Amino acid sequence: MSTLEELIANRRWVRRDEPFPHVVAQNVFVPEFYTQLDDEFRRIARERPEAFLRSMAGYDASAAELAHFRDGPLGVFVSRDWHDLVSAVAGVAATGDVSGSLHHHDPGSATGWPHSDLNPGWFAEAAPDAHEVALPHDEIEYRRGPRLPGVTARETIRAVSVLFYLANPEWSPGDGGETGLFADFDTARLGPRATVAPINNSLMIFECTPFSLHAFQSNRLKARNSVIIWLHRAKDDAIARWGEQSIVNW
Repeated sequence: MSTLEELIANRRWVRRDEPFPHVVAQNVFVPEFYTQLDDEFRRIARERPEAFLRSMAGYDASAAELAHFRDGPLGVFVSRDWHDLVSAVAGVAATGDVSGSLHHHDPGSATGWPHSDLNPGWFAEAAPDAHEVALPHDEIEYRRGPRLPGVTARETIRAVSVLFYLANPEWSPGDGGETGLFADFDTARLGPRATVAPINNSLMIFECTPFSLHAFQSNRLKARNSVIIWLHRAKDDAIARWGEQSIVNW
């Protein structure tokens, strides 16, 4: 089995500071492994369309739970090695708790609303050790906590967001489907300050803060697909840094 170090093709990832700090990279994985990721996403969309649910209020997309497909190549995104790489790139002490989704936007999907991703996420009471990750638990609703009495859970806060683009038609300027980045809510109506294009085998990473405002931009004629992964931090850490009022409850 290949190590993550062997799968990464491009190590020259670029940090940008406007309108908030984020990291972008293209040609992330070696071509052979990217092809496996692309094929697996397309296979799931073709053979398991029922896995993609339109359950995100106000978000014109469908999503499938990444944890259900961790046994294939997409499992790289919920590995401890990937967690630690992303944590180091973002400069965040993450807890080892990981959630993620496969996202699909049909052509002509509506532009989303600017949001920060600074949201709670609930996991099993026992935190993962330094060599493992914890994924969402069947008995715990990720957004709200235990589903049944007697089940204990641990509340964390999203700390880092990763968007990896794959299985998309070739992208050209004017196609839309970018991720828009915003400086603040007051100027969001004027459009994004910067955008990140949905180019296959590319990614964007940013720390979730009260200022990490981003939103999907309408994709006009072509579908947009991505894998989105969130790392988490202890709630006390988020409160100490930004105050409890900055956490956006669901």
